[in-house]
Formats: sequence, C-alpha cells, structure tokens
Amino acid sequence: MGRDIRFYVDSADVGAVSDLVVDNLVHGVTTNPTILERAGRSVGDIPALYERWEAEGAREIFFQTWGDSTDAMLRNANGILSLGDLAVVKVPATRSGFAAASALVSEGASVLITAVYSQAQALTAATIGVRYIAPYLGRLRDAGRDGVAEIAAMQALIEGTGTDVLAASLRSPSDVVALAEVGVPFFTAAPSVLAACFVSDASENAAAEFEAAVERGV
Repeated sequence: MGRDIRFYVDSADVGAVSDLVVDNLVHGVTTNPTILERAGRSVGDIPALYERWEAEGAREIFFQTWGDSTDAMLRNANGILSLGDLAVVKVPATRSGFAAASALVSEGASVLITAVYSQAQALTAATIGVRYIAPYLGRLRDAGRDGVAEIAAMQALIEGTGTDVLAASLRSPSDVVALAEVGVPFFTAAPSVLAACFVSDASENAAAEFEAAVERGV
C-alpha cells in the first residue's frame, strides 16, 4: 500500500489559501494565533474562516485553542470543534496543553499538538492518542539543532501508533523533500513555499516550447 502524503497551507491570507484549496492542491489549512495576527485576523474571525474554507473544499481545518489553564483551553477547543466535522484542534505542547489534548482525544476529537521540540514530547503525544504532532523545522535549525534528524527520530518513534508528524516551519521545497526522504508524511507551509514546490525553470521552459510548437502549427 502506498504512503499517504499531504500538503497543507499554513496561512490565514484568504486569497492565497483559496487559490490552493479550490484547485485541490492542498489537503487543508493550518493556522495559529500568530498566523491569524499576520493576516490581520483574530480568534474572533475563526468561524468565518472555517465557513469559507469548508465551502471551498478543504478537508481539514486547523485552529489553535488558547487559554492560561487546561480548563480555558478546553472551553475554547470545544468552540472550535462546534464549527463542524472538519475542525482539528491545535494544542501547544505544554503541561496544561497535554492535559487538554488528552481530554479532547477521550471525547473523540481530532487533535494536533504543536510546537513539539523533543522526542519525549512526541512519545507523550502518541501515548494519549493525538492524531498529529507539529515540530518546527526552521526553528529547530535556528536553535542550532539538526532539525531533519530530530524530526525523523520523532516520526520513527511514533510510527504505527496512529500519531504522525505534520511538519511545520518549512522554508523551502528542499525542506519538504528532506523530511519526506526520512519518512515524514505530512507538511504545512506558507503559500510562497508551496508555490515554489509546484514549479521549476526547466518545466516552465518546456511548457513554453510546447506552446510555441502549437502556435507554429496553427
């Protein structure tokens, strides 16, 4: 059986997201409070964003819960889940976050634990049955760590548990390829990074030659 590989777009820029979702080039959309802020949005915009991306054909839509306690995270997570069946709740990899994630999983929710920076955190996520973990490749590298090797170790550790890596903080197509080569199945990236995955100069030149041949024969 072939390996399931998916791209997600990591953005709340509705124009850029819509282009990718409508053309079925990504499986879904991932966001967090920082991404919402960059796009001039806030958590108050979450229902409208969900409605738009659902209508455009996204198959999973990720929003991050927030709060200074497990109870607050759970209240906000339940609001996200009430939006519909496509909602996936992101929870930060903190002590309170793990407790919230465990409670959500026990209720049948689809959960991603985000900002995972250690194998122990990855293993903990698998023990409570979350669907995804999101380690940040770019930020691992910024800290002077071998991000590809560390994320590969996380994926190997949780392989077959029902929990998978959804790699984030990807800054180039080569980041995506490097992680795919070590078994990571799911990737989320900014629209500009995904756009760079779709093209190469050689392909563009070949396409131009094909079009020129058609024009000469008309």
